[in-house]
Amino acid sequence: MPAPLTSRALLFDMDGTLVDSTAVIERTWRCFADRHGLDVADILADSHGRRGEETIARHLPDGADLAAEIALVDEQEMRDLDGVVAVAGAAELLGELPAGRWALVTSANAALAQRRMSAVGLPMPDVVVTADDVSLGKPDPEGYRKAAAAIGVLPEQTVIFEDAEAGVAAALAAGGRTVVVGSHAGPATSGLARIQDFRGVRVRHEQTGLVVELSTDQPARR
Repeated sequence: MPAPLTSRALLFDMDGTLVDSTAVIERTWRCFADRHGLDVADILADSHGRRGEETIARHLPDGADLAAEIALVDEQEMRDLDGVVAVAGAAELLGELPAGRWALVTSANAALAQRRMSAVGLPMPDVVVTADDVSLGKPDPEGYRKAAAAIGVLPEQTVIFEDAEAGVAAALAAGGRTVVVGSHAGPATSGLARIQDFRGVRVRHEQTGLVVELSTDQPARR
């Protein structure tokens, strides 16, 4: 079992970390690729953890209407909740956390973040930083720095839970102690603590802050 991590606050990504939205994300990008004759594998390879508008801008063919396409993708994601579920143990863990000591930092927009968290029965924290709140999305650390500042702590006093390469890179650049959730392995994840989901993760409240105990002896993530 990894050594416990002491922090002043916990910061969480949403998609792939607290909410398993893989099925709807893949459907959304497949529709986008089909509309424009693109290879969906290329889009999926670099979309995870990034703002949708940035992914669209990188892949949209010249001459296409960027604003219209962003609106279409946003509408599809808001409408489609089929297969969206909470990551195992997430509800139990969030229920143990004190108010004002955790934040959500997501590449989704505010409306989509609220919809997905509500759909899977997860609470929204007092501090939420979404795609609407940053000038640069992940892998830029702006979102995590803003969340730490809103809570009133330094980024290096936080533990950050992330699942994607762009998000892990953002968390590390912000200075947070980073825990990888799930099976993604890439250059940014090397040497980091890893959990399959939140079953077995425990948080103790002590005078020094929040002590996070990570258990890697968990059932395989479904």
